[in-house]
Amino acid sequence: MSLKRSPLLDLPGAVEADGLDAGVAAHYGSDLREQRALAAGRGFVDLSHREVVTITGPDRLTWLHALTSQYFEGMRPGTSTTALLLSPTGHVEHVMYGIDDGETFWLHTEPGAAAALVEWLQKMIFMSRVEITDVTDDYAIVWRPGPAPADGPLTRSAADSLGGHELFLPRAELAALEGPAAGVWAYEALRIEAGAPRLGLDTDERTIPNEVTWIGVGVHLEKGCYRGQETVARVHNLGRPPRRLVRLHLDGSVDHLPAHGYAVRAGDKQVGFIGSAARHHEFGPIALALVKRSVDPEAVLEVVAEDRPTVTATQEVLVDPEVGLHVRARM
Repeated sequence: MSLKRSPLLDLPGAVEADGLDAGVAAHYGSDLREQRALAAGRGFVDLSHREVVTITGPDRLTWLHALTSQYFEGMRPGTSTTALLLSPTGHVEHVMYGIDDGETFWLHTEPGAAAALVEWLQKMIFMSRVEITDVTDDYAIVWRPGPAPADGPLTRSAADSLGGHELFLPRAELAALEGPAAGVWAYEALRIEAGAPRLGLDTDERTIPNEVTWIGVGVHLEKGCYRGQETVARVHNLGRPPRRLVRLHLDGSVDHLPAHGYAVRAGDKQVGFIGSAARHHEFGPIALALVKRSVDPEAVLEVVAEDRPTVTATQEVLVDPEVGLHVRARM
């Protein structure tokens, strides 16, 4: 986990986040007010706890094409993308959010993930002309709502950028940012609303891309062989992933949000777990959860923890439980 402390924590009203998001502000006095400002296209979110890696060299795109779930060959400068690194059995090990500037592929990843990512990528270089560098000490990520500007810092804007864009900003420039600052609680509410999962929060070690919303975003279904492709292709072609990501609308009668890992229950059976939760400025308390495919999408679920009151929740489908069946051969 990143141990860097953002200088923006010195702003008035800043309250530091904890857990995976430690090092940046959870909020600056009112996460709901900050959400409304972001939704109106104002302000920025300090994501400088995320880690930044660069990949340079003339072979970088063909090399990434062979390793990842994404299509990199022929990528034009300025193209933003998301790519996954999978285990041989198709489980998601790393997620890279990046953009190529014509000479370098810039990516950001979860706090604390860069060291393992760089170590694995280094082992896969072989004869390829690429160089991989962790540049987290020098660069930081900042998210802004709305379209990316035509000039300014290198900016990533993709389908999973929550309707905004991520700036790769020299870390030394963080303290000089202008505009109302919003904390990660506001950003997380918008992310949950968008149904965009975070690795390690909304996933576990068994997660395959088909279970969450990474098919078509982080997985290109028409590219050639890569590690883990057989699992992705089999589930896509035959349908019925083992589990599915859902957005839960939580009963607001209790004063707490469920924490990561809380059990999700249908009747007397546990059917999944809570990934991340937030209070949304329009929808109230919401969460992402990974549940068994067989759970009735209309069922009212319960979120359970030993030391907390049970919270009821209704589901909003993000991954169709029958996804892939449209290509099943009919007898």
